[in-house]
Amino acid sequence: MADTSAPLQIDFVGDVVCPWCFLGWTRLKAALKARPELDTLVAWRPYQLQFDIPEAGLPYAEFMARLFPDAERRKAMDQRLTELGAAEGLRFRFDQIRKRPNTNAAHRVIRWAGAHGGAVADAIMSGHFTQGRDIGDHETLAAIAGEQGLDREAVLKRLQAGDDIMAVDQDCMSASRAGITGVPFMIFGGRLALSGAEEPSRIVMAIDQALAMAAAG
Repeated sequence: MADTSAPLQIDFVGDVVCPWCFLGWTRLKAALKARPELDTLVAWRPYQLQFDIPEAGLPYAEFMARLFPDAERRKAMDQRLTELGAAEGLRFRFDQIRKRPNTNAAHRVIRWAGAHGGAVADAIMSGHFTQGRDIGDHETLAAIAGEQGLDREAVLKRLQAGDDIMAVDQDCMSASRAGITGVPFMIFGGRLALSGAEEPSRIVMAIDQALAMAAAG
């Protein structure tokens, strides 16, 4: 018989420049608030949509124009995300974004936050999508980390030293080798996966199913 007294492990695989990840992460939090009696352990797992972006980043408008050449499609996509985000209390401000960063550094800061990684990921995504902050910049990342209770100077020193660059790369490659080709991607109890920014009610259903599977052994 499985140990049902242990917390339910929830792994959220995402990238901090993915708007669907910001939406999915927010919906996961809403799902957990709907079930406050549950004992869960939520972990942010890194994924990079683009490994090859230079450390200094790329101009956002030009990058998006290359990624989605159809301007009307880009506009419709942004509008759709803005509406979906507003329904979850998010304010997407795509007009404020100036850089498409390489996200390795951001994932490293989340990694160093340990048990507080989820809150740091939240703050980094909010900085990018709502405040238009350059989350590829070391000073900006260190400032966000400091706002979340981490040692700002220590984080900045580690970023500048290049600590854990390869560790994050390896985690991202492990996700790809595991068959994850898109994010957000949620794994419940190591048994059940959910792909995409599903509604909170659907996430609750997945949690209940994972708990039932764990109870059944």
